[in-house]
Amino acid sequence: MMIQRMNESHIPQIAALEAACFSAPWSEDCLRYELTNSLALWLAAVEGEKVVGYVGSQTVMGESDMMNIAVHPDHRRQGIAQNLLEELISRLKAIESTCLLLEVRASNCSAIKLYEKNGFSQVGLRKNYYKNPKEDALILKKEF
Repeated sequence: MMIQRMNESHIPQIAALEAACFSAPWSEDCLRYELTNSLALWLAAVEGEKVVGYVGSQTVMGESDMMNIAVHPDHRRQGIAQNLLEELISRLKAIESTCLLLEVRASNCSAIKLYEKNGFSQVGLRKNYYKNPKEDALILKKEF
């Protein structure tokens, strides 16, 4: 598996993963826009020609927000999300970002465990942030 910056060839597979993993998926057009967004950094975990996971962020004035992270269901529990998170943090530090923030469903125990293992802590709560189903989001942050 290789982690590389998202490119045009990754878009259809990432959009399909978005649809499989999230109730409000990003469209191909939204993902494609991120290729030209100077604030964005999106990475794809690729095996051969297959995108098995991805992560995306945006950085404004030295603070980064993780937009989404997902791993294909057939490739979970293999350390891919951990590798994506480590690579994202490494690249954000290289551009002098000072922290990474994210929202996560309050019920997503496996994701929360991953983030806590990587030094994130809760700094807030967004009531009813998610829809389908309606749920609160925990706001987590890691300082660099």
